[in-house]
Amino acid sequence: SQSTDPSSGTGYIGSFTALALLEADYKVVIVDNLYNSSKEVINRIELLSGKRPLFYELDITDQAALDKVFEEHPDIDNVIHFAALKAVGESAEIPLEYYRVNVYGSISLLTSMKKHNVGNIVFSSSATVYGDATRFPNMIPIPEHCPIGPNNTYGRTKSTVESLITDHIGAERGHAKKAGKSGEEWNAALLRYFNPAGAHPSGIMGENPLGVPNNLLPLLAQVAIGKREKLLVFGDDYKSKDGTAIRDYIHVLDLAKGHLQALNYLREHHPGVKAWNLGSGRGSTVIDMIKAFSHAVGRDLPYQVVERRQGDVLDLTANPALANSELNWKTELTLEDACTDLWKWTEHNPEGYNQQPPKEFVDALKK
Repeated sequence: SQSTDPSSGTGYIGSFTALALLEADYKVVIVDNLYNSSKEVINRIELLSGKRPLFYELDITDQAALDKVFEEHPDIDNVIHFAALKAVGESAEIPLEYYRVNVYGSISLLTSMKKHNVGNIVFSSSATVYGDATRFPNMIPIPEHCPIGPNNTYGRTKSTVESLITDHIGAERGHAKKAGKSGEEWNAALLRYFNPAGAHPSGIMGENPLGVPNNLLPLLAQVAIGKREKLLVFGDDYKSKDGTAIRDYIHVLDLAKGHLQALNYLREHHPGVKAWNLGSGRGSTVIDMIKAFSHAVGRDLPYQVVERRQGDVLDLTANPALANSELNWKTELTLEDACTDLWKWTEHNPEGYNQQPPKEFVDALKK
């Protein structure tokens, strides 16, 4: 999907996480309805990892179809849940569809998991669940104990699913205890993403540029290859050094690794429900980003300031200390790495997965 959260297993973050899992010797079954992604990503995952994940094309709201996947693969013991619609602006226009896919879809998945005794879930949440953290003192950078208070429909669907998962895991642990068992097999990680960016350094896997991206870097990439004339900057009257909003960008490879660490933590420590921020702890303004990506491209990219968007907040910078200490995870790649990798992907794959990957990039993998 388009940014803060991927569509599902073949979406932006889902595909990179599937790759990280395969590289860590997990067996992977991907489920996706391909609404906002491409099946071609399966070929790219196989090119990079040497292993082909199993793939089912189905919709998360179709519980009978999900049941079939669990029945055919009784060894599935963990789920990483990415399936969601994720554009903040669009969520305000079609809220019922966002609640149907994001909330009802999650109910469908959890029901099917419960039926098949699958207790561990890693959930793609979002920093948008915090809303405007500047409304509290000392909450920037944002820690996990910052009160939840989303200020847009998309964020509300994410915080609703966090509550749903928390109640479900709590109930299952309660039932187990009543039956004289530990209940420790029921666990959830709520991963609150900040702003994922970048692509695979090989140049053969990235974010598929379908339609209009909702994120700054993919939009800038389209400006750089001439698909759009200029970047629109939403507001320059924020209380920041240059008036533009501050975000925390995290390379998609680091983000994928965070899912792997969170899953391993659930399996080893059985914590019940835990939330972790996955971010770098470094805030960058929109102007910082334009400069960094312009540098990667080698020329200045045009932009125009327009009015603020409803639901945008001044500062979404993570305090990732909890994930640093508990998951033994921290970002290792920089904003500059993300820009370099995104430009390599965009410049050489202007049609994304609707074209063959450059032969020299594929050949380089075989060496």
